[in-house]
Amino acid sequence: MPINKASLLVLESFVRQREGKGGRKLRLIFLGPPGSGKGTQASRLSQRFGIPQISTGDILREAVANKTEMGIKAKESMDNGELVSDDVIIGIICDRIVQTDCENGFILDGFPRTIVQAESFDKMIGEKNIPIDIVLSLDVSEEMVVRRLCGRTVCKECKTNYHLEFNPPKKKGVCSNCGGKLYHRPDDEEDVVRRRLKIYKETTEPLIGYYQQKGLLSVIDGTNEIENIFKQLVGVLEGI
Repeated sequence: MPINKASLLVLESFVRQREGKGGRKLRLIFLGPPGSGKGTQASRLSQRFGIPQISTGDILREAVANKTEMGIKAKESMDNGELVSDDVIIGIICDRIVQTDCENGFILDGFPRTIVQAESFDKMIGEKNIPIDIVLSLDVSEEMVVRRLCGRTVCKECKTNYHLEFNPPKKKGVCSNCGGKLYHRPDDEEDVVRRRLKIYKETTEPLIGYYQQKGLLSVIDGTNEIENIFKQLVGVLEGI
């Protein structure tokens, strides 16, 4: 399915504003339930536009693996598919977006997750004069999310995502990108996925209305083919 007309108009307006300013800065937020495809699209857009993809999930998992103080605090919540505390998340983001590789923009993947986080983040970026240009929300049904996540595997080395049905690697169990070993994340088990979706509906879904009121939101059908969604986004963002 193509991007709906309202979303297309929002994106076209965004591109015209960027072109009119003559800049290449792109600061965006990806919203959507777990398994909606926001991580995949964020990664590809990061490569295309040369700006970092900031995934709080990856940052937290790295902290857990390194057994840092923050990682220890986050581990129990992550293993149960629950939200990590706001002070940990916002602290990570605050330090990250002021680094030199974010000067031309960034893509936030998985943050904010609550209205409270969004309000705190808005205050922070207002003080630092770092505005968000657009918020993309990928719309996917609950059953599609369960189907996607329960078949997902991830490379231990480069973090590339695969799927046994939708996006299998060339060789079973081996990353086609770097040759690393693929694994099934504990939080992709069905019972955990269902709990994650319940939390999303209760705490994160209200952000759709929050950003819509700010005139930043563009809702996109996340059930389309990965390549088609990406091509449509890039085509609009580059003014093609």
